[in-house]
Amino acid sequence: MNAADDARCGPVEPMDSIRRMPGISDTDLPFHGHDRIKEHLMRETVNNLQGAPARSRRPMALFLAVGAATCAVALATTLGASGSGGGPVGARTEPAAVQLLDRVALAAQAAPAPTVRDGQFLYTKTAGHSTSLSETANGGMEAARTDESAERWVSIDGSGGTVTRAVRGTTTDPAGGKGNGSINGPTYRFLESLPTDPDRLLEKIYADARLNHGEGSGSTTGPDQQAFVAIGDLLRTVEPPPGVSAALYRAAARIPGVVLVPEVTDAVGRAGVAVARIHHGERTEWIFDTNSMRLLGERTVLLKDSAWGKAGTPVTSTAIVARGVVDEAGQVPGS
Repeated sequence: MNAADDARCGPVEPMDSIRRMPGISDTDLPFHGHDRIKEHLMRETVNNLQGAPARSRRPMALFLAVGAATCAVALATTLGASGSGGGPVGARTEPAAVQLLDRVALAAQAAPAPTVRDGQFLYTKTAGHSTSLSETANGGMEAARTDESAERWVSIDGSGGTVTRAVRGTTTDPAGGKGNGSINGPTYRFLESLPTDPDRLLEKIYADARLNHGEGSGSTTGPDQQAFVAIGDLLRTVEPPPGVSAALYRAAARIPGVVLVPEVTDAVGRAGVAVARIHHGERTEWIFDTNSMRLLGERTVLLKDSAWGKAGTPVTSTAIVARGVVDEAGQVPGS
């Protein structure tokens, strides 16, 4: 094992931030297979020792065994992440991000399921902004922010459509008949129908990404980023049932390239911790409360200067301010 291997498999700095959080401790990964990987590494160690000089076998065995134990969790994360979606093995998911997502999943699964019935609406209030580019008089490009704060009512069963009240006015999307819904336009009944096994759920999300954003669609996002964005949209747009929420977080832990961002601020100034994925110079972040592990919101941050702004600028940011169940579109929970 050389210095590069040691740096890759050694302690990951963001893990310290995870350990300092209330209720966070070293736990098993949220998927099986790490024991088998460790056994495989130990078998490889034995194979490597065959043919080595007798006087060097004992220290070499100790050195390789320590290295195998240190790398087991990281390799399990990598292989587990790439196995479901067919992502590249080299795009490693940080163990700290996997551990945080497991804690978030546990908190989501423990939350009480809302009592809903057909004909009702899920209410979500959000605050935030998006960024657009426009051409200036001298031929340059100028970035401008748009207030995207809104209230949204999504029909439980799809029969009542979706009503959105934003700064620009009120719009109604008349969804189809009862039971309609999709990954890109979910209803609560659709979310209830999703598998709660993370592997099966991720396969479904990847299949949708290939169908709608695959070859011939003109999309350059790629299946891994598309899957990460799709899960984030599902979690933010309509709060899923607890078991499905937990499965979505554990499915996200299997996507290659997911990382931890220890200190983040959402669109309304709340501090939190995030898991994120980097794509084309931008980092898409899901922000969580460090105590409750509740989803606070999402943002996309520039990692380098561009026409959109300076590095570190959130080009989009959405905070979830309130949620609930109401009988009619236009109602607010508690009113």
